[in-house]
Amino acid sequence: MTDPTASPAPLPQPSVVLVRPQMGENIGAAARAMLNFGLDRMRLVAPRDGWPNQSAVAMASGAGRVLDGVQVYPTTAEAVADASFVLATTARVRGLTKPVYSPEGAMIEAQARIAAGEKVAVLFGPERAGLENDDIALANAIVTVPVNPEFPSLNLAQCTLLMGYEWRRATTAIAPRTEAMAGSDWATVLDVETLAQHYEDRMETAGFFFPESKAQSMKINLRNLWSRMPLTQMDVRMLHGVMRQMVRWKEHGD
Repeated sequence: MTDPTASPAPLPQPSVVLVRPQMGENIGAAARAMLNFGLDRMRLVAPRDGWPNQSAVAMASGAGRVLDGVQVYPTTAEAVADASFVLATTARVRGLTKPVYSPEGAMIEAQARIAAGEKVAVLFGPERAGLENDDIALANAIVTVPVNPEFPSLNLAQCTLLMGYEWRRATTAIAPRTEAMAGSDWATVLDVETLAQHYEDRMETAGFFFPESKAQSMKINLRNLWSRMPLTQMDVRMLHGVMRQMVRWKEHGD
């Protein structure tokens, strides 16, 4: 069932179980989606076109290691036999009483259980109709996606990618925002103060601060403007250069 040369990632993770997938291309696309987020344990249940599948290999495009480690089973029950917690992805709850998770909640639960030493499997149904009740009955819980109710269908790769993304979020510290500094550091308070003084001096010479009764408040507002700007040291150098060039142009023009 398993290629002995395959090398799955050392980190514990859920098994992705594709139940009766119909097209090799979809298997390959799912493999790519998995590896995007660090998942490489794929199991197939009775793939329609057999295994291995060259269409899957072509579509995987760089995610061949996922396909190299594929395990193939004749039934869903056999594919999840070693798991202690099974999640079934489905667009609708089909009359079965089970806990229902969002993708985020499901992967948080999966991460906690795997960290505690359990084995977790996630079931994905065939492209046309999804999982059957016999498959879902094997699961401990259901995962549904809050999609548009008028168009709830997700293709296999989309669903796999969505769950992989949530797995990544549950297991990796992801900053909601970072700054790409492009080779420069943030300007210091002294950098900004020097820039502000440069502009203030030149604007004073140009008669900008008028009338005199408002000059002080105008200067304070200008300093406040500079301090609100997220300036880098490169930005400060450029703005100094802009003012120097404007002064040279004015003096040359005179």
